[in-house]
Amino acid sequence: MQAVRQCSACARHAAGGLVRNQDVSLLQRRGAACIRYLSTSEKRKSGVQKLGDLTNPTHISLASLSVSHGLWQVEDLSHNSLIRRAASVLTDSSSAFLSQATLALMDALTDYSKAVHSRITFQKRYLASLGKMSPSEEESLQRAISGWRAEAAERLNECKHYDSTWINAVNLSKMAAQAAHSSGAHQASILVQTNIQVAQSQVEEARKLSAEADKKLAETKVEEIQRMAEYNAFLEGSEEHEVHEAYLRED
Repeated sequence: MQAVRQCSACARHAAGGLVRNQDVSLLQRRGAACIRYLSTSEKRKSGVQKLGDLTNPTHISLASLSVSHGLWQVEDLSHNSLIRRAASVLTDSSSAFLSQATLALMDALTDYSKAVHSRITFQKRYLASLGKMSPSEEESLQRAISGWRAEAAERLNECKHYDSTWINAVNLSKMAAQAAHSSGAHQASILVQTNIQVAQSQVEEARKLSAEADKKLAETKVEEIQRMAEYNAFLEGSEEHEVHEAYLRED
């Protein structure tokens, strides 16, 4: 306001033709002061205007602001960015599902292998003791064999159940990897593909162990058939020998 009054005074002096030579320098100084003040006022007004724009919700775009190292940075919330983030979350979830399914299947396969090996151990002990056991010992071994046979069958059902779940987890992880790759989340896609390869390798090793147990069980069954045939032949021979001796005694 002071500058405005000074400018008005300058104008009145000039209009009235009362400006003397000694007043020229004074008018020049007042005029320069008016110009500087008005310039400063415009800058302040412009600064307030810009600050108002920043605080006005209508001038804020769909982006979030975050402070990093003392600077304002705009976080990208575009559709592509949000899709990439969602794809990364999907790969994390599918990897967790795959990890749990893999662990469950591996445990089931391991328990099945242990049950089969235990059955084989008692079955071989029984075959080796044929004709040498007391009735109670024979009954005890037969109970043990039946118990491990039932245990192996139960563990086998678990293997089938978790194998189905594991296959679903692998397929879901593959789809998540493809979605991440197509959306631009390449690192997440590579990571889930690596997890699939590791899971497949671990399950393959566990399946090899269970397959070896099945192979040994099949060999034991063949051995059992042969041993029982020999034992029955021995019993028949013993009976015929006893009958023959009894016939001779009667003669």
